[in-house]
Amino acid sequence: MKKILFAIAIIALVGCSGHRHDDKMIFRYNETAGIATLDPAFAKDQSIIWGCRQLYNGLIQLDTNLEVQPCIAKRWDIAPDGLTYTFTLRNDVRFHNGRTVTAADFAYSFHRIVDPSVASPGAWIFSDVEDFQAVDDTTFSIRLREPFAPFLSMLGMVYCSVVPREVVEQYGKDFRKHPCGTGPFRFQYWKEGVKLVLRKNPDYFEQDEDGTRLPYLDAVAVTFIVDRHTVFLEFVKGNLDFMNSLDASYKDEILTLDGQLKAKYADRIHMSSTPYLNTEYLGFDMENEQSPLHDRRLRQAISCGFDRRKMMRFLRNNIGAPGVGGFIPRGLPGYSDCGYEYNPQRSKQLLADAGYPDGKGLPKLKLSTTANYLDLCKYIQQQLGLLGIDVQVDVNPPAALREQMAQGKCQWFRGSWVADYPDAENYLSLFYGPNRTPAGPNYTRFSNPTVSRLYSQARSCTSTDERTRLYQTIDSLVMQEAPVMVLYYDQILHFTHKNVSGLRSNAMNNLDLRHVRIEK
Repeated sequence: MKKILFAIAIIALVGCSGHRHDDKMIFRYNETAGIATLDPAFAKDQSIIWGCRQLYNGLIQLDTNLEVQPCIAKRWDIAPDGLTYTFTLRNDVRFHNGRTVTAADFAYSFHRIVDPSVASPGAWIFSDVEDFQAVDDTTFSIRLREPFAPFLSMLGMVYCSVVPREVVEQYGKDFRKHPCGTGPFRFQYWKEGVKLVLRKNPDYFEQDEDGTRLPYLDAVAVTFIVDRHTVFLEFVKGNLDFMNSLDASYKDEILTLDGQLKAKYADRIHMSSTPYLNTEYLGFDMENEQSPLHDRRLRQAISCGFDRRKMMRFLRNNIGAPGVGGFIPRGLPGYSDCGYEYNPQRSKQLLADAGYPDGKGLPKLKLSTTANYLDLCKYIQQQLGLLGIDVQVDVNPPAALREQMAQGKCQWFRGSWVADYPDAENYLSLFYGPNRTPAGPNYTRFSNPTVSRLYSQARSCTSTDERTRLYQTIDSLVMQEAPVMVLYYDQILHFTHKNVSGLRSNAMNNLDLRHVRIEK
């Protein structure tokens, strides 16, 4: 009865008024994109990932510096040949239903990810795994077919969370709305499209540096307001404790042109900024030999035909770094200055070399994008128009654009790649020939034998320095061929009120609420 009364109280406290009860710390944020599921096997979008990170844990976790740290696995050993990973688990971790986690639960959870009947979008993580084995209750072993240096960090992805077989089998496909994990918060209430409430897990296994059990918060409340400007107003009014990223509807209201918080908000709002492992780009269809964009010189002409630095200042308030380097973003080993600076003279020469002097004879080029990037695409359209390159901007719903990209139906498209795990290999997978399938990440259909050979070599290389050198070589070759043009390397902005402390994140924009406190 006490649990039921507490649940009713929490839901009431995070109702429409947004006010906090005096003795409860409730962290409130909004998910504009909504949350489609709370099953970690389907955690492919940031909104799902953030929700699931509060509910589940895996073998390891990444800290604020993206270093691998223990989680349910308290230590591990990697065999000298790089093929066998042996994890020793804690024996004090319990699922939210009270049962102790064992190695058999990880074996079940990982086999579930690769089960074709489940159809998890995370199955690719284990494509090179030969076997999972629960040696005993606290020893779990993974055997790879070939060495893959980034594998350990991949296990920090939400897909690799542990789930209890009995709860998954009880609910079947409805496990998505009856989640049960080991995380710092337990599922409490979800009215889809309206509100999600998570309650503090009093049995959570992690403690802070002073030995106090985490988390500090009593609950987390998530709303699903679609209009971003309304979200901003709710945040400013104090009805939300946290706001993520920047939107064109309010960027000039809250930030200066140089990306600083405006003085009128400085006394009540805190802004933190971190480089984001997210490369924003425009991609070309490399398989359509009838398209003028099949000519590398035209792609290069476009790549150096617009001013990225000016674009960032006036359209992004300098939030992020102009994409004048390679596809690998700043902050990852392998980044290099192998990209394109603004050079209209070179662009004109490349246009002429391709047979289109001053753009004469060049048909109109169709650039597919979404409404959120319309301003950037119109800017590029205007800049390229000065060189005689006629661009038609085609606006699509996000889901429709993703489908067209997967099916190879876009001549030229706006894309982004957020790191799944902190290794440059994840970015270069977009240019590996065998990944050209509809399910693969190679949306440009780029294929180069040298690039594919070096990529395969880098994947199995156990030397960090040698792997970094290979990454830089691959990135340089890709940029010479120009299947993509990098727009910018993104930046994370987190806004909180001054009474919120302890919010942690990293360059993958993880939302870590374990150490958050809210002062009254």
